[in-house]
Amino acid sequence: MTLLAALQACDMLLIDDLHCFDFHLDDDGLMAECMDGRQLRRWQFSPQQIAAAQGEGEQWRLDGVQGEHRLVCMSALRAPDEDHDEQDLHTPA
Repeated sequence: MTLLAALQACDMLLIDDLHCFDFHLDDDGLMAECMDGRQLRRWQFSPQQIAAAQGEGEQWRLDGVQGEHRLVCMSALRAPDEDHDEQDLHTPA
C-alpha cells in the first residue's frame, strides 16, 4: 500500500504523535492542522513528498520543510447515529 492510498482511506492522522482530524488531501498534496495546547500546528506535504514517503509498518516517514515527520493513518471511532439505532421509547416492542 502507498501512503496516498492510506490517506484516501483514513479519517484521522497521527502526525509527530499529535492526533489530527483536520486534514485535506487534493491534487496540491496534503494539508493538515491541529491544536497542540495553545499552539496551532500546520503541515503541508506536496504530492512528490507523499510519493517519496517511506513506510515502516503502519507508520510513514515524510521529509518536510521543517525536517522529517512521522505519520500514521487511522480510522476514527464513531458513535452510532442515535436517531436510527435506538428503538423509540414510546412505541411498544
